[in-house]
Amino acid sequence: MSEQAIGQQSFSEQESIRRAKLQDLTDQGQSPYLLTRYPVDAKSAAIKEDYERFDGQTVVIAGRMTSRRIMGKASFVHLLDSQGDIQAYIRRDDVGDGAYTAFKGYDLGDILGVKGRVFKTKTGEISVHAEKISLLAKCLKPLPEKWH
Repeated sequence: MSEQAIGQQSFSEQESIRRAKLQDLTDQGQSPYLLTRYPVDAKSAAIKEDYERFDGQTVVIAGRMTSRRIMGKASFVHLLDSQGDIQAYIRRDDVGDGAYTAFKGYDLGDILGVKGRVFKTKTGEISVHAEKISLLAKCLKPLPEKWH
């Protein structure tokens, strides 16, 4: 693992890349630390437990991105909130080109806010179809490996 020394601190290659992404966001005037409140109105466990009530409803959720599958113009992510995790479906045509391009640059561990409609996928997984996605906080340290 290569390391880069900055002042007294030493960062791994992944941390240096994440810090460079943060600097790029800041240079563009999009600091992910300026937003201090986000209007969350639903939690993952409540949506899953009472799907019939939430089906088709627009909800606002937030959580740490723990997995991501990018498939061209659409992606699936899992967001981990205080009560569990939930899948979000993000489609370029729904969130816009700029937001989708920015989303593809986000890292695992980043905190995201998603506003969208609750639905079930073809495989039966309860998900949120994103209408809007926001980067709420940038994670500068890589997440620990799953099996360690």
